[in-house]
Amino acid sequence: MRMLVALCAVVALLAGCGLSNRHDSHAAVSKAIKFFEGSRDPDALLWLKWMHGRFGTPEFADALQRYDEILVEQPQQAPVRRVLRRIADRNNPIQAEDWASVVHPSDRITVSALYCDQLGLPPTFADALTNAFNMGGYYFPHVLLAVFWIHENHCKLAVRDGFDDDVYKANAAMIHADPAAVTDLTLEAAAFLYLAGQGALVDDAFVGNVISKQNSDGGWGQSPTRPGHSDWHSSVLGLLLLTHVRALADSAPGGRAP
Repeated sequence: MRMLVALCAVVALLAGCGLSNRHDSHAAVSKAIKFFEGSRDPDALLWLKWMHGRFGTPEFADALQRYDEILVEQPQQAPVRRVLRRIADRNNPIQAEDWASVVHPSDRITVSALYCDQLGLPPTFADALTNAFNMGGYYFPHVLLAVFWIHENHCKLAVRDGFDDDVYKANAAMIHADPAAVTDLTLEAAAFLYLAGQGALVDDAFVGNVISKQNSDGGWGQSPTRPGHSDWHSSVLGLLLLTHVRALADSAPGGRAP
């Protein structure tokens, strides 16, 4: 009998931790939003504008405007940034000459998926995606993001049965291997799992650690170029993750508006 009571107490404690994480996410999201106040990190701005479109985050209403200003100010990077701009603007026009600027294999995979409803998928795409998945590690979240865009764009992908589930599970396994390790890679995996509607696969202990390891400036990680400041990439991933967690908390019975 005592063992049963103790077991129930443990279960209740774990459930309570999950609820606490979701409610603590409100404060963490507010701090992270302040971190990006006036941000000029172009890749971050795309995801900030995406969050404005999906969650109505008012602080990011002008993120795409700031991004377009950077396109003009930094013309040498404009071709690849014009391609990536569709993350924030579904009506973004694609210029054929810009496509050649996307050279990294993982970027080629994700942007092919991003534009698959307009351009279709390349004939070798399924093989390239499968090969990237087989490489593991760094490539897992990028393959996951590609799978998300393919579904978001209602495109068809000729891969083996169960491929999507294996992608979700592989990303979740990286997180579960050490929930205390809040790294750029595990933040990416967790954020993209929530993005893909697979947030239930993310270890709740990891979410709690993301909240507890938030830096005093509101971000995560350490900037390689600005000592004492958080890294924009880890920070936008942490914000993307916790904004999803907060949205789930607000939609649950007894939840509150953001």
